[in-house]
Amino acid sequence: MKEIEIFYLTGCPYCAKARKAAEELCAADARLAAVPLRWIEENREKELADSRDYYYVPALYVDGVKCYEAAPGESYESIRDNQRRVYRLALED
Repeated sequence: MKEIEIFYLTGCPYCAKARKAAEELCAADARLAAVPLRWIEENREKELADSRDYYYVPALYVDGVKCYEAAPGESYESIRDNQRRVYRLALED
């Protein structure tokens, strides 16, 4: 199982949707709840954020590889479904 790095910004509505989705996914599936998440606020960890190639947040990485980056106008359902996909990638050996 691999850790997921989640880059976010405080006050971002898409990042709030990502947090809600994380709670929903983890509550619904114990396997997904076991995936370690590292929430990285890009303004607080600027150097780390600058080392990754993304424009929009939330942006999710597994082993330093970007697996998902939100898009403007994206719905909660789309964010949740993409997060589920990334969680499953993190569970693969």
